[in-house]
Amino acid sequence: MAKSKHYYIRKAHRYLGLILGIQFLLWTIGGLYFSWSNMDEVHGDFQKKPEPLLPANLPLVSPTVALNNIREIAGIDSLTSIQLIQILGKPYYQIRSMGATGNNHSHDHSGHQKIFLVNAETGQLRPALSEHEAVAVAKLRFNGNPKVAAVEYLTTTSRHHEYRESPLPAYAITFEHPSATTVYVASEWGTVQKFRNNKWRTFDLLWMLHTMDYESRDNISNILLRVFSVFGLVTVISGFVLYAISSKTLKNGFKKQGRLAINKVKIL
Repeated sequence: MAKSKHYYIRKAHRYLGLILGIQFLLWTIGGLYFSWSNMDEVHGDFQKKPEPLLPANLPLVSPTVALNNIREIAGIDSLTSIQLIQILGKPYYQIRSMGATGNNHSHDHSGHQKIFLVNAETGQLRPALSEHEAVAVAKLRFNGNPKVAAVEYLTTTSRHHEYRESPLPAYAITFEHPSATTVYVASEWGTVQKFRNNKWRTFDLLWMLHTMDYESRDNISNILLRVFSVFGLVTVISGFVLYAISSKTLKNGFKKQGRLAINKVKIL
């Protein structure tokens, strides 16, 4: 005996609902967490001290002096930027360039840009931050005075690491704090790059489950998300159709309208 379309719609709706139910639950949990979270806390802004300012009367050398000293040891094809920063109270030029070679530079995550740190008072290049200096830099930027729990030197990161796609090498300084905050200091940039705490880690996990991008987190056009979105639409539509063909109220309404139409025809 041939099965009715009612049977097949119910079957499709049941299995689609089973497959999609877990993902719908994850989307709902993620949406609740995102909407109820304070993004300043997620980003760790409440833990960050403002960047210390340099006095305006510093006897700075011209950036040209710094560039000339760089050219003595490395070739520079082009400049990306020259920025005045401070490292432990002293001014430095952070010079970003392309196509340089030498020992006193670093690669960012793109693999092309090089970074030079030059003393802005003397014009002399300085090496990358030591572990002791990186810890001191992290402490100066962290609000409060917690103890250091662990220090890790990173030269590579996976696509799932909380410091992914950020300048390397870097020191990961984790503090003894209820939020388990880790401050990442790029050793050859001389600056703090990221604050990561437990709220951010929870957000990141739920965001991955929400976007269904299990590689880079932020690709909201991935195939898996598109497929589940289409399946979700089909599930909802099949539910409406299933209700329409199984509802006694709708059936009685259609029958009543049919009788009225027949009576009108007979009268005419």
